[in-house]
Amino acid sequence: MKFEEIYALAIKMGIKADPRGKREIDRMLRKQKEAFDKLDDKEKEDYDSERLTNPFADTRMLNGDSGIEVRSILAGVDMETQELLLADRLREKGREIDLVVAHHPEGRSLAALADVMPVQADIWHQAGVPINVGEAVLEGRQAEVMRSVMPLNHQRPVMAAQLLDLPFMCVHTPCDNLVTSRLQKNFDRKGDKFTLEEVCDELKKYPEYKESARLNAGPNIVVGKEKRSAGRIMVDMTGGTGGPAESIEKLADAGVGTLVGMHISEKNRKKAEENNLNVVIAGHDSSDSIGMNLFLDELEKKGVEIIPCSGLIRVSRVSRKKKK
Repeated sequence: MKFEEIYALAIKMGIKADPRGKREIDRMLRKQKEAFDKLDDKEKEDYDSERLTNPFADTRMLNGDSGIEVRSILAGVDMETQELLLADRLREKGREIDLVVAHHPEGRSLAALADVMPVQADIWHQAGVPINVGEAVLEGRQAEVMRSVMPLNHQRPVMAAQLLDLPFMCVHTPCDNLVTSRLQKNFDRKGDKFTLEEVCDELKKYPEYKESARLNAGPNIVVGKEKRSAGRIMVDMTGGTGGPAESIEKLADAGVGTLVGMHISEKNRKKAEENNLNVVIAGHDSSDSIGMNLFLDELEKKGVEIIPCSGLIRVSRVSRKKKK
């Protein structure tokens, strides 16, 4: 596959799995085009033109010729300078690596992390929180995240990739959408008769969570007791980063019984406890691994070799199907 084809596939899969739906994504892109057309020539010089076709600001080709052929990928959750040096060392030893794929954003994608957060309000809306309430609650947290990434050294790994002549990309929200959609559909299909213990057992049916449990990083109940009823389960794993504490009370009021997420801040955990909202933390790298694997499987189907590192628990559902 060509580098640009891999990038296009990531965007396509991310849109298909996005909780807002393709119609809303298309509307967002049209509004971006309208806003771009109103800019003067000087403003257009600084505009990220990828925004016109890609709704995920945290997913970008960060370095390399978009037309190169890719036969082998080094992929991981966090791919920074040390992993890029690893890629270069592996190439010195004769391993073919045509592209490095990170899950977590780097470079300009990291700088724009706050821009992908609005999807959180849409997820809460699906759970019963009025959209105007969700958007209002989210505004402060979005501004906080924007300020928090300002002092970071965004370009450090990108510049390392340039010096090492390594094609480099990151795929964040599309993969988060994939794992969120897969888990939510699974819980919705099986109903709301789970206990919290059974929620954890259900998660561990996924090999990524089973492996993370073996490594002492498996699904855990952080609010609630094992035998407590889960009630209505909401999977909350997309939207760039954790949401505001104020959203917890709104979700509890809307009838959500249990949040299943990658991680939770202590402030949000305490707010959930105050509102009798159960919380199950599935695991960060393991959840990211499921989202990445669903994307990487599509590349494997086209003959691309996947070399996992940096926290990626690689489970090929393509290979498993072949064995059956």
